[in-house]
Amino acid sequence: MPHRTENDPHKFRRRGVLFVLSSPSGAGKSTIARKLLAADPFLEMSVSYTTRPMRPGEQDGVDYNFVDLERFREMVTNNEFLEWAHVFDHRYGTPRETVNAILASGRDVLFDIDWQGAQQLFQLAGGDVVRVFILPPSLKVLHERLINRGTDSTEVIDGRMSRANNEVSHWDGYDYVLVNDDVEECYESVHTILKAERLRRSRQTGLIGFIRGLNK
Repeated sequence: MPHRTENDPHKFRRRGVLFVLSSPSGAGKSTIARKLLAADPFLEMSVSYTTRPMRPGEQDGVDYNFVDLERFREMVTNNEFLEWAHVFDHRYGTPRETVNAILASGRDVLFDIDWQGAQQLFQLAGGDVVRVFILPPSLKVLHERLINRGTDSTEVIDGRMSRANNEVSHWDGYDYVLVNDDVEECYESVHTILKAERLRRSRQTGLIGFIRGLNK
């Protein structure tokens, strides 16, 4: 839906950006997402629904919308998700109504989803979707990060590392691929991508009218 931003000095109207961040667990995606949201008033997070249990420190409706499997299946049947995926024995889905409401309010939408969700979203919304994949410096560093954050058992960490190899193999399904060996530099690169994508000609729906009026 067309709207204005701070990058709109000539009162152009533009289409909203569906901005996807993906990475293996522990590669820094969540940290970068939080920094983007804190720095950019025109960006809002799409809070996914999930069937997994709430972790210590998480808040329902803030980190995720936590629901049971029966409710999730009902939402799938009612076509309430833009995309959904089965990950680590749990289900995650992006609520269609929430995303539409964010776009209608004049803000862009940030998605913290995996390659399956990114693929589904791109198939649905095409050119409105910008996909960024964040890599760790190495899988050894990724393993160390998962251990050091102290939130998962050895069994869960082993599962995440196994899944990381599969996720990395889908890097070529993204528009941008960054290596997070310095979180500040990686964040700055991600924010630069977002700001540049907002200015893409194909999103400037009011540009034609402006050009037609140049000779008036």
